[in-house]
Amino acid sequence: MTTGRIHSIETCGTVDGPGLRFVVFTQGCPLRCLYCHNPDCRHPEDGRMVTVDELIQEIKKYRSYLRRGGVTVSGGEPLMQPEFVGEIFRRCHELGLHTALDTSGYVLLDHAKPVVAQADLVLLDIKSYDPDLYQRVTHVSLEPTLRFAQYLAEIGKPTWIRFVLVPGLTDPAANVDGLAQFVATLPNVERVEVLPFHQMGAYKWEQLGYDYALKDTPPASAELVQTTRDRFIAQGVTVV
Repeated sequence: MTTGRIHSIETCGTVDGPGLRFVVFTQGCPLRCLYCHNPDCRHPEDGRMVTVDELIQEIKKYRSYLRRGGVTVSGGEPLMQPEFVGEIFRRCHELGLHTALDTSGYVLLDHAKPVVAQADLVLLDIKSYDPDLYQRVTHVSLEPTLRFAQYLAEIGKPTWIRFVLVPGLTDPAANVDGLAQFVATLPNVERVEVLPFHQMGAYKWEQLGYDYALKDTPPASAELVQTTRDRFIAQGVTVV
């Protein structure tokens, strides 16, 4: 019986893939993003242990409306638990449900491939394109994520790129242009989502006793968001 650790579930998600989604947030993440809105997902030993059978039974309760959406596994980092996530997706396909994987791409590619094969869509978060800035934002290397993105392109896997726009951090023109130019080389990318930074997860950092470095960072302005969107559009990329 396949088991894994999850943080929580959301039964009516609207932002993690097409349509209404049943979202499973897995426990554990190798990144330490400065703006993480789920810092309580970082430690793999936390959360609760569940079986795939238990999750599928819960998913079946919402099956009727999920037919116009599907199931997304997010995190944390789902690819830290590849067998667990792959089995969730396999069972969802037996129910005729669309599957989406929300990942940072910071993984060993061989471990990820079987999971990607079971995903109908990959939501790939690329935090920055400048390697030094990526390291500053996430505390890990950019290279595995770029390699993962290129693999998705090689196999033609439908992919949405997500980029969090943080004023004074990820917004330099060279950083955005570099990412836009890279994404433009990936024919499998259906769209880019520019996600404005917000402070909604700040309270979690405080509750956990973590030092939140972005507590004084303002939300991205509408003007900055549009300018950033325009930089992607200039490279021929579809932006939402």
